[in-house]
Amino acid sequence: MTQFVLGSLGMLLIIEGLLYALFPSRMKAMITSMLNMENDKLKWGGLMSAILGFIMLWSVIE
Repeated sequence: MTQFVLGSLGMLLIIEGLLYALFPSRMKAMITSMLNMENDKLKWGGLMSAILGFIMLWSVIE
């Protein structure tokens, strides 16, 4: 289980790192737009993303 979680986090870091390496100006623009968003939108978006990720991990483990 630990190996699976660490592998998943490693894959997340690879994908995120590639996005910053391949599209740095686009990522800066996205961060700037996030600064202008309301906190509630960011909070709910993060919560939904976390729930979706949990469901995906759970379905793979089962």
